[in-house]
Amino acid sequence: MPADRPRVVLADDHRLVAEGLQRLLEDECELVACVSSGTALLDAVHQYAPDLVVTDLSMPDRNGLSVMRELRAAGVQVPFVFLTMHAEPTLAEQALRAGASAYVLKSSAGEELLRAIHVVRSGRTYITPTLGARVIAAPGRGQKQELTDKQMQVLQLVSAGLRSKQIAAELGVSVRTVESHKYAIMQALDVHSTLELVRKADEYGLTPGLRTTPPVS
Repeated sequence: MPADRPRVVLADDHRLVAEGLQRLLEDECELVACVSSGTALLDAVHQYAPDLVVTDLSMPDRNGLSVMRELRAAGVQVPFVFLTMHAEPTLAEQALRAGASAYVLKSSAGEELLRAIHVVRSGRTYITPTLGARVIAAPGRGQKQELTDKQMQVLQLVSAGLRSKQIAAELGVSVRTVESHKYAIMQALDVHSTLELVRKADEYGLTPGLRTTPPVS
């Protein structure tokens, strides 16, 4: 993340949650406004021109997604980090397609929110890993491509730098099974090499915090 502290507008209509988020963010961000409604969020973005918005998806008057869409229509491209209790993959997909930079579950908040902000500030997209692989749509395809739980495990181990034999030992399956999963994942994500696969996983925030050099086979 850039060395300067990003100027952030925070929006959440639950007072205790908002107070906790302020304490979490204050060391790394400059909070220029904390609001509790969609209308107030819209006004705050226009008033303060923040570097980043951290917002709940659902709020009393209008939801964060509609606010983001209105700002996008007006040419305001500030990154939106959605922090929400809604764990439905379809909602995450909808938010990302509309232009969101991150989708983080409140049940995973804390260090993960800070990680998401770092990822977004570096120009990438972040999704809570339990949702991420399920909302990736391959370019040029008309339908969403979903990964199974086992495929998600394989994807994350590939991203951690493990080769097929190591992954097979880790998961207690055959190397052929691992290769079959890798092929299915690459088809779903429309990539053609392990390196591309790692990059796609990293783009969607599915990689572990520490990773060895990925294989390039």
